[in-house]
Amino acid sequence: MNVRLRPQRFLQQKAHDQLQSMVAGPHAEKAARRIWETPGARWFTPEDPIWRVHAHAAMFPAGITSLLLQSLHPGAMYGVADHSGYRGDPWGRLQRTSTYLATTTFGTITHAERLIGAIRRIHERVRGVDDEGRPYEANDPHLLRWVHLAEAYSFLTAHQMYSSSPLDASEMDTYVQQSCISARLLGAEDLPETWEGLLNGLESYLPELRCTPPARDAAAFLLDEPPLPKYAWPAFRLVTGGGLACLPQWARDMLERQAGPQRLKSEKIGGRIAVAGIGWALAAERPEVAQAA
Repeated sequence: MNVRLRPQRFLQQKAHDQLQSMVAGPHAEKAARRIWETPGARWFTPEDPIWRVHAHAAMFPAGITSLLLQSLHPGAMYGVADHSGYRGDPWGRLQRTSTYLATTTFGTITHAERLIGAIRRIHERVRGVDDEGRPYEANDPHLLRWVHLAEAYSFLTAHQMYSSSPLDASEMDTYVQQSCISARLLGAEDLPETWEGLLNGLESYLPELRCTPPARDAAAFLLDEPPLPKYAWPAFRLVTGGGLACLPQWARDMLERQAGPQRLKSEKIGGRIAVAGIGWALAAERPEVAQAA
């Protein structure tokens, strides 16, 4: 880092580097070069709704929304609790998810398909039973559909809530359609292609959802005792509050994280502050996309 930068620019670059390291891991720069600088055909362009959503700082609170929402399906939560060791490696799952989203949204089709194939092979080993003895498999199309719906709902809801340029109704449907490409290759089936269809699909899982002990533990770990130095907790809680504000009411009820009108308003304000700060930090570096060969 160039310490001769103006103080404001220096602080911005430092914040950028810390965020990048946390989200993308120790090899963030190498991964970024591979994603952004490799020439080749890509599924999307910077003008596409999915690119705009996934490149926005609102993805940070959206990630909280997604993790909490996904955790309410016992199969998804026990798959994480039994196989990923999120307490021992709290940032590892975030970094893997970040790499997947960046590769499938901004990277070449070749890299995206290769990564999806690798994930499917890993999923073959992720199987077990939940606390009621029901079997789960990570490659189950029905479970993959739930994970996809929870993610797409979370990412788009946070974008609409915190972006200064939200998508219009047609663009929201396009986002849902574009998000299906990688999900289908992962093995999800019967995916909705409109925002209304996504909401209906999400609610169709309600009879299967509940807050299991691992889901309650994960929420407490993320919201009450985050794996960060305590001096960072106040800022992080702006992010987590912003994520909670995006959850459907029924999800907050299951998680026992209800909020009255005033608290919900405060969460949204905090989310906007967090997104603005993260956006300022991320603006320190805007990589150029390599053109197709």
